[in-house]
Order: sequence, then C-alpha cells, then structure tokens
Amino acid sequence: MIFPRARRDEPEINLIPLIDVMLVVLIFLVVTTTYARFAELQINLPQAQGDSVKDTPAQIHVGVDEQGGYAIDETRLPAGAGVDLLAGALTAAAGGQPDPVVIIQADARAMHQSVIRVMDAARRAGYARVTFVTQTPSD
Repeated sequence: MIFPRARRDEPEINLIPLIDVMLVVLIFLVVTTTYARFAELQINLPQAQGDSVKDTPAQIHVGVDEQGGYAIDETRLPAGAGVDLLAGALTAAAGGQPDPVVIIQADARAMHQSVIRVMDAARRAGYARVTFVTQTPSD
C-alpha cells in the first residue's frame, strides 16, 4: 500500500505582530522620556567678592595702512619697514612693561605680508599676546 506523502508547508514568520509590539514600545518611550529644558531653569548663582585687576597690561597699538605703512602708538614708520625695525619700535613702545598686548589695526585692503611682519616683529620682541581689531559690517 502506498501512502500519500503529507505536504509540508514552509514555516512562515509573520511580521505584523512584531511591528505592532515595536510601535507600542516606541510610543511608550516617547511619552515617558523627559527632555532637559535649560532655558526654564531658575538658577541663583552664588556671590563672591574678589580683588579687581589693579594693573592692566600695557597695550601697543600698531596700525597698518593699505600701502604697507606702519604706525606704532602714533609714531609713524616708513612703508615696507623691516621686521627688525618693527621689533625695535615695539620694544621702545613697551617702555619696559613685561608682556604687553600688541593690538593690530590693519586696513581691510592691507597686504597680508604687512600684517605678518608685525606678528613676526612681536614674536622677535618676545611678545606672545597679539590681537586684532575688527568692526562689524554695517548693513
């Protein structure tokens, strides 16, 4: 006697219940999550008294014009002055003050090399604090 073979179906994974469960978990996480809102915090900062800065560092103002001319604390130097001349003028303008701040006020159309000369002169003079003056654009 020949028995008919039972047909085996391939196992099937139904993804719809899995998606439903994941959606419920996602909704649960979104609802229960708290978000930090720093703008709504009321913070009272502690108070402290300290000594104010009694001695401000010396400032050396260096102007660089469009043609490459220099002015160190209103003392005019020739256009295209060398780094050694600029370093000597910076040292003279410091007047023995330790580590002054060199403030560079360069014209917007000044050559990049002119500004680099001032920075190199400040380095050679031993002044590490160099800053630039800019202005906000007027609309």
